[in-house]
Amino acid sequence: MTSSLGAFRGTQNRFGDRIAAAKTASSKSGTSSSSTSSTSTTLGASGLGSTAGNLITPSGTGGGGGGGGGGGGPSGDFSLVLVNLVTPGKHVKKGEVVAEFDRQYQVNRLDDYKDSVVQLDANIKKMKADLSTAKEAHVQLVSSAKSDWDKALLDLKTAEVRSAIEAEKLQLAAEEAEAHYKQLVEESKLVEESQQAQILAAEINRDQSKIEYDRAVANVDRMVMRAPMDGIVVMQSIWRGGDFGQVQQGDQLWPGRGFMQIVDPSAMILMANLNQVDAESIRLGQKAIVRLDAYPGMQLRAHVVGIAAMTKPGIRRPTYMRELPVRLQLDDPDPRVIPDLSASADISIDTENHAPLVPLSAVFYDSGPRPFVYLQSPSGWKRHEIKLGLKTNIAGVVRSGLSAGDVVATAHPETGKPGS
Repeated sequence: MTSSLGAFRGTQNRFGDRIAAAKTASSKSGTSSSSTSSTSTTLGASGLGSTAGNLITPSGTGGGGGGGGGGGGPSGDFSLVLVNLVTPGKHVKKGEVVAEFDRQYQVNRLDDYKDSVVQLDANIKKMKADLSTAKEAHVQLVSSAKSDWDKALLDLKTAEVRSAIEAEKLQLAAEEAEAHYKQLVEESKLVEESQQAQILAAEINRDQSKIEYDRAVANVDRMVMRAPMDGIVVMQSIWRGGDFGQVQQGDQLWPGRGFMQIVDPSAMILMANLNQVDAESIRLGQKAIVRLDAYPGMQLRAHVVGIAAMTKPGIRRPTYMRELPVRLQLDDPDPRVIPDLSASADISIDTENHAPLVPLSAVFYDSGPRPFVYLQSPSGWKRHEIKLGLKTNIAGVVRSGLSAGDVVATAHPETGKPGS
């Protein structure tokens, strides 16, 4: 069984549509092994928007919707259209630009937020100047009211030479002037607090616009994507107008859709799918041998570095056939190993060294306590008891009873039936 060698770590982009309400403030207020079919990816530094650690397969890596290019997309000015894209398979350095989205609308929003911040800053300065003017004006009102009260008190002293009605009018005028003066004195603190509250509200609006401005700057920067590490560019595939093909310049992507991987060829990972019946035997750190269909005869050492907690349905198999995603890291870096090569692996469950192997078809059982084989001798086939060790589906290790080079029968000498 085969699958692919490759990486499924992708770049993701999410842009929210938040528009700040910028309000202008008023100035007023040998082994036993298990075979796996697999796919590989890279290990090490995470790629753009890395999803490293998720044991996933090619059929399970697409984001929701997953469409691009001619497949339509959301209307509006927040669409993610690729205007610049690096060539697939290119070796890139850390920090090198690998993709760029159309940023025109984001740049326009950036200018709007910047103008809003400048306008609100100007309004706040004007309000502070108005506050100083209002305080001076109120001080003048208080001073004028104090003068009016003092004059009314002086006029009241002439009441003795005035008529009773005029004296009463002077008394009322003095009381009114006193009340007006005290009212203005009490309002002095309230006027300042009211103006300070208006300035604070304007500053809050200004700070909110600054936050939106900083967010717009970050969005503009994120729309130019750079390689997080040295490696090879690997493009993912999307549906485009009914066809399934690699992402290319001009495609429109959905937020959260991975479209590219930066693969470190010195740390390759095999993403394997293990039959559920073998899940109990797999442990982290177990050794494995990886074979590539592109290079017959090549064998690479590897070890298990990840086992999924949940199974998944087998591809193009009945639902009751389940597979367990397993991740193996290659121990032997080879320049010929590149992403998306099909591969398979044999995981070593246990090992017995320097012991002969015997086909299970040559092993027989009867009512005795030990299995036996028919060993070739000068006088014919002779029954010979053995002790078995580790077994696979086709052969077993002989711990005692046979030596390397012995000839055994793979069928019963009399009945012609194979052993167990």
